[in-house]
Amino acid sequence: MNDIICAISTPLGKGAISIVRMSGQGCLDIAKKLFTSKNLDYSNIIPRMLYLGYFCFDDNTKEHCMMVYFKSPKSYTGEDLIEFHVHGGTIVTQKVLNQLISKGTTLALPGEFSRRAFENGKISLDQAENIIDEINAESEGELKVSLNLSTGKLKRKINSLQNSLTENIAQIEATLDYPEEDFEKSAKDSIFKNLKMIDEQISLLINESKSSKYLSKGINIAIVGSPNVGKSSLLNALIGEERAIVTNIEGTTRDTLNETISYKGINLNFIDTAGIRDSEDIVEKIGIEKSKKSLTNADVILFVLDGSKKMSEEDKSIQKLLIDNNNVLTVINKTDKKRILEKQKNEIEVSALKETNINVIKEKIYKMLINEQIDYNKMIIINERQLNILENCKKILTKLFDDKQQSMDIIAMLIKNLWNELGKITGQSENEQIIDLIFSKFCLGK
Repeated sequence: MNDIICAISTPLGKGAISIVRMSGQGCLDIAKKLFTSKNLDYSNIIPRMLYLGYFCFDDNTKEHCMMVYFKSPKSYTGEDLIEFHVHGGTIVTQKVLNQLISKGTTLALPGEFSRRAFENGKISLDQAENIIDEINAESEGELKVSLNLSTGKLKRKINSLQNSLTENIAQIEATLDYPEEDFEKSAKDSIFKNLKMIDEQISLLINESKSSKYLSKGINIAIVGSPNVGKSSLLNALIGEERAIVTNIEGTTRDTLNETISYKGINLNFIDTAGIRDSEDIVEKIGIEKSKKSLTNADVILFVLDGSKKMSEEDKSIQKLLIDNNNVLTVINKTDKKRILEKQKNEIEVSALKETNINVIKEKIYKMLINEQIDYNKMIIINERQLNILENCKKILTKLFDDKQQSMDIIAMLIKNLWNELGKITGQSENEQIIDLIFSKFCLGK
């Protein structure tokens, strides 16, 4: 890890500023060869100050830019780090990068700056993942969760649980070291009381994150119904623009059409489908099959009916397809006309043409899957890897609770497994840490 790495840290393309950074011991020596400024004395350089000057290329051309130096350990990577803020543009940015490489730096691997930050203790593994989640956020809710956890809140919680488990392991070591003393019963009572508390806290983390998949992936909503009930008009009303083609001709929609909007920080992914009916048209039949497939992948189904007509045989056939699905919302469209259709279960009356009750649909969808307003200050985890680790922790705890009469050796082994499993979230899974803490706290006169 002594190599000096470099990379372009901003997206390539035309823009006001591009940033090229390098990190590693000796990067300041490289900067001395390339950057000059009348205000800069390298023997007395001030960290975190932007210096205006010139980046000098081997062909005697110069780029008017700024440079900032971050001195180890007070940098993102924990190493000496330098950034060049140059004019945005693919060619000039690439030329600066190539010049750094020619002076002995190595092109960084994807994520290598963050990897060095982790290895140097600047961030934990979960914080590194939250940085990725923040960058990749596609909804306001996903961004809020990532920002909330990027402060190290989850790391502190995991560290607290691990410290508590360390105390339990130390208690077990004490009973094994002094078998003649009647420590075991009281130790077990204390240990399982603590394990119950840990189990409750892990359950709370999992439960508060139940809606997390919708924060990261959004809610998939299929709009289904027979031809000409107003599915495409409803989609246009829901997204607020004329996206789907609307005609009086049955079977206009031949394929699924996907559109996404944000509602209360959650992405609502609407899928307009072809009208489901018996058809001899080859293209329409393919669209109808896609419509049926979308039913299995949808979190919520909007079953659209024409309120100005009685239910057709096609409507009844679709209704039978949906009978076992609990997340069906029946949308009675065309309330701008006289209603003839009989009352339906779990219905909402709307007019896609007049755009009435459109927000009622959005709110109903939200409440069907999100039990209450999301509190973004809570510990909501959207990272699938981290959630899987917490589920594994629950399995280990179940093993511990299933047989409390097992030997202290087995209990100790399972608690160490639990400690290590929790440590996979933050990257702190070294057994040496447990050993060091045990000897420092429970030497018992040895």
